[in-house]
Formats: sequence, structure tokens, C-alpha cells
Amino acid sequence: MNVIIVIAQKEHYVYAAEICDTIETSALQRGTGIAKRTPEYIRKKIDMQDAVIALENGKFAGFCYIESWSHGKFVAHSGLIVHPDYRHLGLAKKIKTFVFDYSQKKYPEAKIFGITTGLAVMKINSDLGYRPVPFSELTDDPSFWSGCTTCSNFDILQRKENKMCLCTGMLYDPNEKRKPKATYTFNQKVLSRLKNIKLALFLKK
Repeated sequence: MNVIIVIAQKEHYVYAAEICDTIETSALQRGTGIAKRTPEYIRKKIDMQDAVIALENGKFAGFCYIESWSHGKFVAHSGLIVHPDYRHLGLAKKIKTFVFDYSQKKYPEAKIFGITTGLAVMKINSDLGYRPVPFSELTDDPSFWSGCTTCSNFDILQRKENKMCLCTGMLYDPNEKRKPKATYTFNQKVLSRLKNIKLALFLKK
């Protein structure tokens, strides 16, 4: 695999539609809720130099972009996707690590957070130093939560007043690097069981 990961530039506009299609198809296959993206939004992120792309000899292999909230106090990585031809090769972790390091350089004081239903993303986040947190520790910026409106689980989020959903919140606080580092053990079986319990409780009539 001869894949390179770079900060996306205008020359990468041509991949915007494929990126959106790959994200949506992946979500449908996994049966998970996900906020939809548009090619226009992907191009906007590229213009802001808030996106990274993975390529192999001009072929799209993966993508992720950065969003900032609450006047730069919080940063989130969204749209992490790997093309089906490049899955199970460790590329998702490489992309996530690249965008994580880039975020710290571009937004050095920001807390980095994410919400996800994917166990693979939770594992990657945990390895990078994120910790699971309640939604109350994440940004309260309405524009962030409005991005969930196209998710199939948005009604759950509304019913829970943006305090809880099927997603798990995870946070990396750069200020905690100066404190004794806590160890967060990632147990995929336990988290999968908790996810199923959460799903049963939320969908219970």
C-alpha cells in the first residue's frame, strides 16, 4: 500500500462527491445514524485547510475534516472514512492520527472531541488519549448539534434534550497533558454490550 495522507487542496475538489457517497454508503451498510455531508460542504472544508485526504496514485483512499466550535475552544474530527478497497489495513488510524496532530498545531488550545457509534473509531480515539465523557462536557454550540438533524437518530437526541443519544462522547483535553495521565482501558465487548443496552432503552416504548 503506497498511500499518502496530505492536507487537502483545491486540486482535490474532484473527490468531493465520491467522499460523500462513500460516507453515506458506509453508514447504510453499518445501519448507523450519521449526519449527511454535501460536496459543497466538503469543498468548503478544503478551502479552509480543515481537511485531510488519503490517496494512492490519484485514487481516493480516505478522508477526514476538522470542525471548530465555541470560538475555537472545541475542535471535532468528522467524516472519517476509508474507501472499501483500503479497509482493514490500518488506514483509518493513520488518517485519524494525522488529523489529530494537525489539529493540535492549528488549534493548540482547543479541546478535541467527537461523538460516534463506531467501536473502531472509539478504539482509535482511546489510543490517542481521548476519554469517554457525558455530552455536558462537549460544546454547547447550537450549530454543532444542528449538524445532527440529518441523522436517523436525531429524534432520540431531541427527546433527551441534547444530553444523550446512541453516540458516545469522547474528549481530548490538551491541558490534561500536564496532569498525571489516566489510563482508559478499551474493552470492545463491554462497549458493544453497553451500546446495545442504550439502544434498547432509547427505543423502548
